[in-house]
Amino acid sequence: MTLDSVKFYDRQKELAALAQTRRQSEKKACFTVIVGRRRIGKTSLLLESVKGQKYLYLFVSRKTEPLLCAQFQKDAEQQLLGFKIFGSVVSFRDLFEQLMIYASQEHYTLIIDEFQEFENINPSIFSDLQDLWDKYKDRSKINFIACGSIYSLMMKIFENNKEPLFGRLTSKIILKPFSVGVMKEILNDYNPSYTPEDLLCLYILTGGVAKYIFLLMDAGAVTQEKMLQAATSSDSVFLVEGKDLLISEFGKEYGTYFSILQLIASGKSMQNEIDSILGKNTGAYLVNLEKEYSLITKHKPMFSKPESRKARWRIHDNYLRFWFRFIFSNQQLIELDRHDLLLEYIQHHYDSYSGLLLEKYFREKIAETERITDIGSYWDNKGKIEIDLIALNRLDRTAIVAEIKRNPNKIDLNLLDEKVQHVPDLMKFDVTLKGFSMNDM
Repeated sequence: MTLDSVKFYDRQKELAALAQTRRQSEKKACFTVIVGRRRIGKTSLLLESVKGQKYLYLFVSRKTEPLLCAQFQKDAEQQLLGFKIFGSVVSFRDLFEQLMIYASQEHYTLIIDEFQEFENINPSIFSDLQDLWDKYKDRSKINFIACGSIYSLMMKIFENNKEPLFGRLTSKIILKPFSVGVMKEILNDYNPSYTPEDLLCLYILTGGVAKYIFLLMDAGAVTQEKMLQAATSSDSVFLVEGKDLLISEFGKEYGTYFSILQLIASGKSMQNEIDSILGKNTGAYLVNLEKEYSLITKHKPMFSKPESRKARWRIHDNYLRFWFRFIFSNQQLIELDRHDLLLEYIQHHYDSYSGLLLEKYFREKIAETERITDIGSYWDNKGKIEIDLIALNRLDRTAIVAEIKRNPNKIDLNLLDEKVQHVPDLMKFDVTLKGFSMNDM
């Protein structure tokens, strides 16, 4: 038995929110949506939340509606005591109506996983759901949870005011990766003698995504060396997951989106650089990647004005950043079955790449552990003044300003102090200078 099968990590806030909604649904029907990228642990969270409770779990696979309904009918009759439909149900509308009627007599939780897949099976299901929900919600004691992994589709289904299910939600949970603190807890459970290099590698490869973490841990890949070997082995999920995750998101335009993400991962982080290389204006694509797909974030220097054009784009998902930097750009090595050369290529560039991710690690750690209101970095127009981390507390008028290096011997706080003098806005704060290295993880 593996550790993750007996120990459930973190998610206390989400469990508390789900418990509150479940209690509320004992008096009146509640409708919750949970959205999070694939592999992040949505299903595990939901099953943990209904332990000891009466529930029905349905998974939407890509089948015809009659076949899917036959499976759902079988699942419902097995999981819900006293639930019985005579004859065969061939439409989801009929099945959902029976489930709502059952909830008028028995309180239970209904979980529908990969909810957005109904779009590919029969889009009219959403209108049917809206009609039946409005008809039965006042007399049914159902805790209905719709769970989905394709962010753009789930937002369209529930937050577009032209869609039938708009305005029907009781609550919404966006499930995020594990924090750096939880990653340390997990790694310590599997490897109590782990090093900072081991922790940083786990952070780089997984970014806190539960499934990726436990794929490595359960395979015994608990050190940096073994993690990189596991990630580049011929049967590794890490080699194919990037494409599998995003093809369904992007559709026909995936070629352009992949090219943009590859450029951002390689360090071409400004739109003018990307436009020049691709030979087209990518503004609309970048906006979609940020707003619709939630894959990239726009970073501006701390204290910059809203209209500032000094924006740098970053892929905020660590695994996808790694995949576009090292895997997607080296597909030929995978096709040639030269996984040894792929590993060698990653190792050759690892120190410089991991240095960038170390900065991101400390931004997340400081945001998690310190009392701050804003966090970011700073750079000037000429590229002469760069500050790795600025964390502000606008309430107390205090600031942490830090230099981040893999090697602590390369940290120069005197030089950092000189840089601070070139940022007038920092003069309004009580500044603490710090240096963070691998030793501080």
